[in-house]
Amino acid sequence: MLQFLIRRTFGAALILLLISAFTFFMFFAIPQDPALLACGKNCTPDALAIIHKNLGLDSPVPVQYWNFLVGIFAGRDFAVGHCAAPCFGVSFANNQNVWDTILDRFPLTLSLTVGSLLVFLTLGLGAGLLAAKYRGTWLDKTFSSASLVISSMQIYFLGPLVLLALVYSTGWLEKPKYVPFSEDLGGWFMGLLIPWVVMATIFTANYTRMSRSSMIEQLQEEHVKAARAKGMSSNYVFFRYAWRGSLIPIVTILGIDLSSLLAGGMVTEFTFGLAGLGRLALESVVNKDLPMLMGVMLVSAALIIVFNLIVDALYAVIDPRVRLS
Repeated sequence: MLQFLIRRTFGAALILLLISAFTFFMFFAIPQDPALLACGKNCTPDALAIIHKNLGLDSPVPVQYWNFLVGIFAGRDFAVGHCAAPCFGVSFANNQNVWDTILDRFPLTLSLTVGSLLVFLTLGLGAGLLAAKYRGTWLDKTFSSASLVISSMQIYFLGPLVLLALVYSTGWLEKPKYVPFSEDLGGWFMGLLIPWVVMATIFTANYTRMSRSSMIEQLQEEHVKAARAKGMSSNYVFFRYAWRGSLIPIVTILGIDLSSLLAGGMVTEFTFGLAGLGRLALESVVNKDLPMLMGVMLVSAALIIVFNLIVDALYAVIDPRVRLS
């Protein structure tokens, strides 16, 4: 296991390095000078030169990239002040520290991602297991039909409908907002309840179908039939043998869907007017704000890599036959 973690860590570092290099050099392929954004409408050549120096844009592009990498581990000095490690630079748009801005937006994105993940895993796996256990009954047909209909919906379509029904028309719930977890647990939960449900609904339908088909396949395995032949109860065989084996393909798909979950978080933030990393990424693209864009992309990529590392490690927990070497 240790060798596996070390190998994956080095691989993750290489992937992050490639992502940062690709993003950095592609940014400078844009003809427009990013310093013009900070310079404003009444920009003079002298003011533009000062901004280039203050933002570190007066050096060759490879040197700027090297300084960016050094700043992550050792910090950097800018005209606006010292940027302590990990330093992702200073925003071209507002001269704010990129890392501090990311830390300010990150709790909302993490809350959206983890909360919706728990909701759709609980609902999707639960509905799939019930559909498989009562295969052919009205319950199975209801869950299967509902999953087909819901899977065709999108967040930007379902979100406004939920807001109209639960917030604007009935007033049963408040408009989604982010309250820090440490300040008010109840406000944090109620403020993100609608975004969680909307995000989770799209994924729940897919995991209901996948868990149902995987469970039905496991119920036909020889070791499950042998356990039944030994006189074990139906529920014990269902949860002790079949359910555990059915999780392997679910975990595999989960590792792939994590990136889609973060992308869905971006759409969710705009749908409900929330300000997280997804909205920050789009703002940095519109403003041609390279330091902010680099910081958001690297943090998002690191999150996906960490999540996938956890998913890979879960294989050994779920199935003892899997050896991570």
